[in-house]
Formats: sequence, structure tokens, C-alpha cells
Amino acid sequence: MSHISIFLELTRLKKPIGYMLLFWPCVWGLTLAFNFHGNINQFIFFMLLFLSGSVLMRSAGCIVNDIADRNYDKFVERTKNRPIASGKITIKKSLIYVFLLCALAFLVLLNFNFFTILLALASMPLAFTYPLMKRFTYWPQLFLGITFNYGLILGWTSIHNEINIAPIILYIGAIFWTLGYDTIYGFQDIKDDEIIGVKSTSIKFKRNPKIFILLCYLILSISLITVGIIMNFSKIYFVSLLVPFLHLYSYQIYKFEKNDSNKCLKIFKSNNLLGIIIFINLLIGKIS
Repeated sequence: MSHISIFLELTRLKKPIGYMLLFWPCVWGLTLAFNFHGNINQFIFFMLLFLSGSVLMRSAGCIVNDIADRNYDKFVERTKNRPIASGKITIKKSLIYVFLLCALAFLVLLNFNFFTILLALASMPLAFTYPLMKRFTYWPQLFLGITFNYGLILGWTSIHNEINIAPIILYIGAIFWTLGYDTIYGFQDIKDDEIIGVKSTSIKFKRNPKIFILLCYLILSISLITVGIIMNFSKIYFVSLLVPFLHLYSYQIYKFEKNDSNKCLKIFKSNNLLGIIIFINLLIGKIS
């Protein structure tokens, strides 16, 4: 296997769902903060920066996760052939890739204001300790949600250079969004995870996961409504929220079957579409 193929496999660059789920919260925060009555060139430029940063940091995070989980991945059907677990690449070379990816991400970060740079750097411990959480708690998805949606705050501060209650409320909702969709995702590996002793919300709520996922998505829904009220959005915004709500409740929760791995993966991937929909919702709120 060539070095390029191993790198692509290691960073999951062929699976864009990972970095898109990191990207959309950044765009939500940016959209919430931006004044669309002026020149939108800055908005487009910042979107591209956040997309680049999401790809780079997600790639680095995948490698760190695989290093931390290498002794577990060998025993999980879905992950046993990953480059580090299967011995296709050494840990030393993998760490070099992590350093290079983080260095490039830092160059992207330098385009933002100083406050945003500080907040982003402060999140690094979260990004690199998440892979360890599944060893100690049934709530690793909570830590994933805190980490994955942190860009929402950065999107806001990149424009306003301060933190406001609106992005914090949406950030909380986004954390629970991740808790929901990653619980669905976790059911793909639940049997192997139980055997090797890895913890997750999928295992904790395995008897009746729909109730937990419903609660998570309700918190996201309430946060979207609350943000609309705080930002004084028009009625069109609130009507448009019917679209993501239909997707969350009539598709994701209704179609979810915990014993169907293929369906779990399909529903998980549909959250990229949800990210786009919520972006459009917020855009409607800002310009209507």
C-alpha cells in the first residue's frame, strides 16, 4: 500500500462526514454573528478557513484516536484493518503526520482575531483527550460533543471578538445533537465494545435508546427556537424550523433501529444534510 493510500486511510479523508460534522457548527456560529447587509466576501473567506481547519483538525484527531485505540481496534470488526492497528504504519510516523496537520491548522487559525486564536488553542486539550474517555466513562459522546461543536463559539468570536448568550445556547444544543447522532453511530460496534470493555452512551442506553436520543434532539430543537427569540428573528425562521424538526423526529428517530448497523450508519451520515438545513435556517433568520 502506497504512502498516500495509508495517509488517506489514516485521516479518513475519503469519508467527509467526519470533517463536515466539525465544519457545520463553525458555520452556524459564523452565520449567527455575521452582518449580511454588508460585503459577504469576509463571510465566504471565513467559511473556507473553517472548512480547511475542520479538515486538518479532524484528520489529526483521527490519527490521535487511532494511536490511543490501537490495542482496542484490533478486536473490533469495523476497525481491525486501520493502518495503526494493522501495523501498516508506525506510531512515530503517525505522530509526524499529526504535527504537520496541526501546524497547517495553526497557520489557518492565524487569519482570525487574537481572542479567537486563544479560544481555539484552549480547546486543544479537549481534542486530544477525548479518545481516552471511553475507557473511564459511559459519556465519551458528551466530550465529543463539547469538542466537535466548539467551532460554533469560534465562528461567533471571529466576527464579534466576544462571547454572547446566543452562541452559548446554540452550542449547548449542538452538544446534545452530537450526543444523539453519535449514540446512533455507536450501535454499529456495541457488541465488540461490550466484549473489550469500551464504554459509550450506546451501551448505557442500549435498552431504550430512542428515549435518550429524543431528549437530545429536543434540547437541540429548544436551543434553535430560543436563539431565534434572542436574535429577534422573523416568523419565517420559526416556520422554516419545521424542516430540521421533521428530519430529526420523522426520519432519524422514527427510522432508527439499534440492531441494524447499516441503518445506523445511514442515519448518522444524514446529519451532514441536517447541518446544511440548520445553516439555511439561520441564514433565513439573519436576512429575513
